[in-house]
Parts: sequence; C-alpha cells; structure tokens
Amino acid sequence: MEAILFFIFGGLAVIGALAMVFNKNAVHSALFLLLTMSMIAALYVLLNAQFIAVAQVLVYAGAIVVLILFVVMLLGAELGEKIPQWLTVRNGVMVLLALIFLTISGTAVYDWLYSTQPVAGTVTDELIAQQGSAELVGQSLFTQYLLPFELASILLLVGIVGVVMLGGWRFVQHRERGK
Repeated sequence: MEAILFFIFGGLAVIGALAMVFNKNAVHSALFLLLTMSMIAALYVLLNAQFIAVAQVLVYAGAIVVLILFVVMLLGAELGEKIPQWLTVRNGVMVLLALIFLTISGTAVYDWLYSTQPVAGTVTDELIAQQGSAELVGQSLFTQYLLPFELASILLLVGIVGVVMLGGWRFVQHRERGK
C-alpha cells in the first residue's frame, strides 16, 4: 500500500511541477506549485517525517505560495504580456548564468555527497524520547545537511531579488507611460 501511495503522490508532484513550468497563466502556475508542495508533504508523511511535512505545508505550501500569488497580483502578471522574441542577448546571458550556477551547485552537492559518508542508524527510539524529534531534525539540518539547507536559502534569495527587480522594472515602465 505504501508503494502505491508513493507513486500516486510522486506522480502528482511531478505532474504539478511540469504543469507549473509550462503553464502560461501565472496564477495557475502558483496553484500548481501549491499542488506540488502538498504532494511533497504527503511524501514526507510516508517517510514518517511528520515534523518536516507540517513545516512543508506551513512554510512552502502556505506562506511561499501566498507570497507568490500576492506578487503576481501586485505586478499584474496574470494579464500576460506579449513577448515579441524569446531569443535575445539578455535571455542568452541569463541561460549562461543559470548553467554556471547549476554547474557550481551540482559540483558542490556531488563533492558533499561523496566526500562525507552519513552515519546511518544513529537515531534510536531512546534518543528521540530523550531529546525530541524536532531537536534531532534541527541538529541534523545544521550539521549533516547544512549544504542543501544553504543552497535552498540561496535559491529563495534569488527569487526574492528577482521579484524586487521585476517590481522595480514594472514601476519604471508605469512611470514612463504616465509622463
């Protein structure tokens, strides 16, 4: 039964992610992101990581998606702007920078995975009863899994900077039209 649920939740997460990327409507993309994050939380429940599942729902499926929807509505992206041409110098530079970032990130993750061997089986029921599962999650998050945690924070920072840049660009365009 667990394997069937895994394939259902995993399949819905992949379908939601693909629909989010390929959807032309920004609001629908944000809702598909909500579906994807909810299915990932369900996968965490299957892994018996209820704390991480609740954090996933509260932080990502709740706060981040609401923030994205707020920004989409603020910028008016749901109206859809006509893009005359995709192949521009600016987009080429962005693709190049993205490939460089992914190469550096992938190399760091690869080195981290194969340079340190995680210790398996060190968390016992007695240790969980003594320290609590949330404390153990925090300890492993900031020691053993520090690199993925930092990469996720960099990814969120890039998203915030992108939203600020889009907001500023939209503000400048609006001001120029008003003159």
